[in-house]
Amino acid sequence: MRKPREASRARSGCPGTLCKASGLRDRTGPRPDPTADGGAREGLAAVAPLLRPAAATGPCPPPGCRRRCGRRAAEKPVSSRARGRSHSIAGMAGGFLLEIRRGTQSALLVIREADPPSSALDVSVAADCLAVRNGACSVATAALPAEVRLAPSSTRGLRRLPGDGLHLRMRLRRPPPPADLAHTLRESLKPQKSYVFYCQSCGDIIVKDRKFLRVLPLPSENWSALVEEWCCHPNPFARSTLHPRLDDCFLGDTFFLLNSGNESHVPESPMCCSETGHHASQSGSNLKSKENTRVICKRCRTMLGETVSADTIKYYVTEVIIRPSEESFSPTPRSQFVQSIVAQCLVELSSAKSTFRFTVKGDDGKIYILIWLLNSDTLLVESLGSSSSHSIFTLFGDIFMPSSGPVGTWNAVKVLYQPCIKSRNKDLADAWEDDIGVHPLKFPSETCMELLLILGLSTISLPPSLRCMNSFQVAFLKM
Repeated sequence: MRKPREASRARSGCPGTLCKASGLRDRTGPRPDPTADGGAREGLAAVAPLLRPAAATGPCPPPGCRRRCGRRAAEKPVSSRARGRSHSIAGMAGGFLLEIRRGTQSALLVIREADPPSSALDVSVAADCLAVRNGACSVATAALPAEVRLAPSSTRGLRRLPGDGLHLRMRLRRPPPPADLAHTLRESLKPQKSYVFYCQSCGDIIVKDRKFLRVLPLPSENWSALVEEWCCHPNPFARSTLHPRLDDCFLGDTFFLLNSGNESHVPESPMCCSETGHHASQSGSNLKSKENTRVICKRCRTMLGETVSADTIKYYVTEVIIRPSEESFSPTPRSQFVQSIVAQCLVELSSAKSTFRFTVKGDDGKIYILIWLLNSDTLLVESLGSSSSHSIFTLFGDIFMPSSGPVGTWNAVKVLYQPCIKSRNKDLADAWEDDIGVHPLKFPSETCMELLLILGLSTISLPPSLRCMNSFQVAFLKM
């Protein structure tokens, strides 16, 4: 219970809610399992040298703030006057993470532990900002984005977890605005309009000034098998294939089909040598070498897609950027692009087909990741904090830069996942593959490994108690 003097101070000096967290040992939750994120770490073993901690960001508090950190600061909680200047302070000493659900108008606030941890911590929650007093004279505040307004009186569930920090749950005064999602491929490609196709990795032109007369969606991957369930006679499409004409573009879930025609910018297939063709003919096999069908960028040698037939090319949506001919090419960070594309695929397929479980397969036919879409209405607000020894990863490391300000905001999807590389989770992967309620997503094998790295980085950036749910790892993908 709050002492009467502290309660009167909170009412007189602060419009928010003051949480005294100096003596929470008896309310401390169970210690997180140190092996909870083991799956994510093992899945990242091959790329461990690439992992590096994010640097501390944000300027030091201004002199005006330091003047408030003397005897006065020790006598009463953070005042509304100090909050008025919160926009000029970098953030919490240990940073914070605010996970908001639009559908339920609820939020989980995690104030990360400073380094070294403090035995006394005062947290003040207002509608538009957070304030933390660490000790007698260290006060830090962080202004929340304009679209986020908390309801301080609804604060509940205060607890401190070693290694995590403080956990608080609260409600919002009003729901944040809907996410402004990027246009999907189906929405961005229109007939009778000229487009340029670029390699996402290097920006080289793949298809130049192509105008389509028809842009048509393809049926699902297993449409041919489903036809047998609907026909009382032999499948009439058994020997039929869907190939686009010269001015057609066919859209799949993770790819699109183009007719190569006389296009001079078509990338090369690296293994189209006479020796490979002669060996295939001698073996009497009708299956082409997988390497012989790979379409590779001429400049950066990145796999862009596959050759389906002599005049049809399949391009993966994670490898190509499409822009109208009148627009110029603007590069996008690779991890940001992959996250956005995969998140859009998950949201679109879950809405259209009411499926929330997905297998991520490579072009080699192997399952790399099992993904379970948990929710798609998440808004994340994150602050790195100002501690010089801050060594945690950010949720979206390569796009969280000091230039973006002390507080970053992202629309994201929350997923559960299991890595399946090196025969891990083989039984579960086999069960999901045979389940008609699980939808397959196919990408280049290299992209599957990139996606696994992104998911792993997101997992280890979370507080330890939030990294695992049942036997699955937890991660966020930015939209």
